Amino acid sequence: MLAFEKQAMLGGYNLIAGVDEAGRGPLAGPVVSAAVVLPENFDVCGINDSKKLSEKKREALFPVIKNQAVAFGIGIADHEEIDRINILQASLLSMKRAVEDLTLDPDYLLIDGKFAIDSTIAQRSVIKGDALSLSIAAASILAKVTRDRIMADLDVQYPQYGFKRHKGYPTKAHKEAILTHGPCPVHRKSFKGVKGI
Repeated sequence: MLAFEKQAMLGGYNLIAGVDEAGRGPLAGPVVSAAVVLPENFDVCGINDSKKLSEKKREALFPVIKNQAVAFGIGIADHEEIDRINILQASLLSMKRAVEDLTLDPDYLLIDGKFAIDSTIAQRSVIKGDALSLSIAAASILAKVTRDRIMADLDVQYPQYGFKRHKGYPTKAHKEAILTHGPCPVHRKSFKGVKGI
């Protein structure tokens, strides 16, 4: 999972940040991105696309990645921004914010997906990058755990929707809760399943 990082290093780049987001599909809450610069000697077992890991495994890897990373940053675009500029643009904006949140300036970005972000830093988009690049996979874990924790906090504010269980994704129980109670302030009003209710 280091092929893309090694390729960038052969191109003369030293500080390579993997960037990924979590939360494009839910009906509520923000989209959250992370950017991670890993050390060359990073050797932690189990790093993979966050969607392929259990919640327990992600939670266990979260502090390890944060402690061993050369730098990491978190970027968020909230539900209002998602409704205003659409989910794709909000995802790219949250990625840009994650890169800007890094405590050092990377010289190369590996972005999960097929789109570039608005940045002057050299970058490469990698489709399914969270399964192909170690730094993108590490970023996917930080993004997912951060977002899940935000949704757990929102569950306390809006307990009738079950955010802690489904994290805002369009499960049957979540859709039924929206029909019963109507959307709450953190629902994405432009999304099918929320719009018009």
